[in-house]
Amino acid sequence: MKAQYALRALMAMVREGDQGNFCMQDLSEAAQVPAKFLEQILLQLKRGGLLRSKRGLGGGYQLQRAAARITLGEVINLLDGPFEPFHCSVAAGGCAQGEAAPCGLCQTFGLLKQQVDGWLATTTLAQVLERERRQAPSFDI
Repeated sequence: MKAQYALRALMAMVREGDQGNFCMQDLSEAAQVPAKFLEQILLQLKRGGLLRSKRGLGGGYQLQRAAARITLGEVINLLDGPFEPFHCSVAAGGCAQGEAAPCGLCQTFGLLKQQVDGWLATTTLAQVLERERRQAPSFDI
């Protein structure tokens, strides 16, 4: 849930432009994330180098880098750790069933992990926003 909340908050920022300042309360409302969770998440994003903050009047949170340079994989790894579709995977080394070599399930889910990791590592917040804008209904009168 932490990564999902983080992505929702980051997308709320991206929708408003890369250079905006966002107070925690506004982000909480825009992303529909409870403020008590969002505060911790924003601090993790800041420590992870994805956000910067400014105190005082006119302060708030800003993206540290452009949305085109922040990947979904960075956010997910920072908040939830690496994607692991199946406990017994090739990445874990060996097999949970006690086999010396990875079993068929381990190999299969290991391939899935590689594909998902690759996609997450190349999909940026800017691409998500572009996809969102293409899907937005237009109201031509």
